[in-house]
Amino acid sequence: MTAEALASPSAAAGGDRYLPIAAHGLIGDLRSAALVGTNGTIDWYCCGRFDAPSIFASILDADRGGSFELAADVPAMTKQFYFPDTNVLITRFFAEEGMGEVQDFMPVIDDSDDEGRHRLIRRVVCVRGMLPFRVRVAPRFVYGTVPHTTHIHGVQAIFESAVQTLSLTSGVQMETDGTDVWAQFKLAEGETAVFALDQIAEGVELRGCPLTEAEDQFEATVRYWRRWLAKSRYRGRWREMVHRSALTLKLLTYAPTGAIVAAPTTSLPERIGGERNWDYRYVWIRDAAFCVYALLRLGFTDEAEAFMGFLSERVALGPCDGTAGPCDGPLQIMYGIDGRTELPEHELPHLEGYRGSAPVRIGNSAVGQLQLDIYGELIDSLYLYDKWGAPISSAHWDTVCGIVDWVVKNWDQPDEGIWETRGGRKNFLYSRVMCWVAIERAIRIANHRGLPANHVRWCGARDAIYRRIMSEGWSEKRGAFTQSEGEDVLDASVLMMPLAKFISPTDPKWLSTLDALGKDLVSDSLVYRYDPMASPDGLRGEEGTFSICSFWYVEALTRAGRADDARLAFEKMLTYANHVGLYAEEIDRTGEQRGNFPQAFTHLALISAAFNLDKALG
Repeated sequence: MTAEALASPSAAAGGDRYLPIAAHGLIGDLRSAALVGTNGTIDWYCCGRFDAPSIFASILDADRGGSFELAADVPAMTKQFYFPDTNVLITRFFAEEGMGEVQDFMPVIDDSDDEGRHRLIRRVVCVRGMLPFRVRVAPRFVYGTVPHTTHIHGVQAIFESAVQTLSLTSGVQMETDGTDVWAQFKLAEGETAVFALDQIAEGVELRGCPLTEAEDQFEATVRYWRRWLAKSRYRGRWREMVHRSALTLKLLTYAPTGAIVAAPTTSLPERIGGERNWDYRYVWIRDAAFCVYALLRLGFTDEAEAFMGFLSERVALGPCDGTAGPCDGPLQIMYGIDGRTELPEHELPHLEGYRGSAPVRIGNSAVGQLQLDIYGELIDSLYLYDKWGAPISSAHWDTVCGIVDWVVKNWDQPDEGIWETRGGRKNFLYSRVMCWVAIERAIRIANHRGLPANHVRWCGARDAIYRRIMSEGWSEKRGAFTQSEGEDVLDASVLMMPLAKFISPTDPKWLSTLDALGKDLVSDSLVYRYDPMASPDGLRGEEGTFSICSFWYVEALTRAGRADDARLAFEKMLTYANHVGLYAEEIDRTGEQRGNFPQAFTHLALISAAFNLDKALG
């Protein structure tokens, strides 16, 4: 078969060149991750590290991105699911000739220092009858910018570029045109074929992957995920969705450092054809802190400890004494998974973007923004770790004191806010609330542990922030707390006010705010962040509803005593999950998922909403 005859499964079927964003499952090895489409194609994979250049990126350019196709070679209906309680993904093909499945997984390496071994295994099984399959492996190194050569040596194909070398081991005879490899093969009932893609590190010998080794690694991978999930303490009504969210958050952790990425993808658009396309393969202090909270709630303390290790070992604090200037905080809003601070943003004009949604970006220039809320989220997670995990160390407490002293001096500075707007700094209310949280939680830790603290100064600042928010953040005209001081624009981030214990969830001012948000920003349980027409954010175009806000809304309803409303909103939100329980960042008007996928923000909010709603329902 020629390479042209295996162009792409979607093209071969005569349909769209791109699957819906939600038509994917995720696999990973706690170092990197891959998206596997319901058609059997891996169309996103960065080998070795979440932030490594892609080798498969057909989700960003169907022609130039590269992909790993593996599917039945006859018309077939497909279904996809996870092997129960694991991150092993199974794609099934149902055809007149028979039924088969592809089992996709990445073995988890226990040794966090072994950077050279990265393996992706695709095991094909014929379940019934006899089924023909086709495979085509077309890597495109460094986002399709670096050429490579391909050589076949027996059952192995070697893809060699100037920056990386990969080995594909297969039990079937493959052909090559010097760039890609492909094959057709048939399997009878009970027969299996294995395709193993390995990174070849310098000095590491080529590896084969016989059927017995693939079986052993499949079983070891299943055992790993089930052992990990068994630590969960959640026994509530939505156990399957909560555990899938927990497994997804675990997939987004980078084991060698303890970092937690916001999402494993870049440039998946918030609006088709729009410019809101960002690289999320980094550690946002905010997102990671929220993840720590969600995992601690379920009983996963090791991940919290690893993230605290990442902060203490990999993240260097800037000056906390004000010498860096009043607006330069001791923390950046994001870091690389190795703790690096430089994340230069640039565009890849040779890639067309998902369904033509350019530009494709790598790096993120928002790294230089001031977002004061991160200090509240971080110290809140430290407070919970101290409460549910291990007591805070003296060194960590010294760091906390330095951060809080800085917040005390700088909480009233304008910033870019939680949504990292690019329209200039404002006095965002959410930032004020989280500065209050930073100081309040630090005071709690000090009181609980008997630790030294400047109580008079901290309490004075905490109370000043509270009074400022209650006077300047409240709009009599709207009967609600607003996006920023002195304005009447609403913002869903204020849903965190009762969640962060800033205000009673039954306070009349809060209940009035909740009603106002429900009228202006809520659409059948789905919640918009804000109205970009009323509050320009420096970017063109509209966006969909923001799923973390929708789950915050559920939790706010729950805490306000409206459990029935909350449960209905929660159940509606569950219908927007994809076929394997994953969520992107946003949902558009048609119900399609938009933005980077899957998104940690959404899954951690689902866990928190489910936990608190369960508690309210009894």
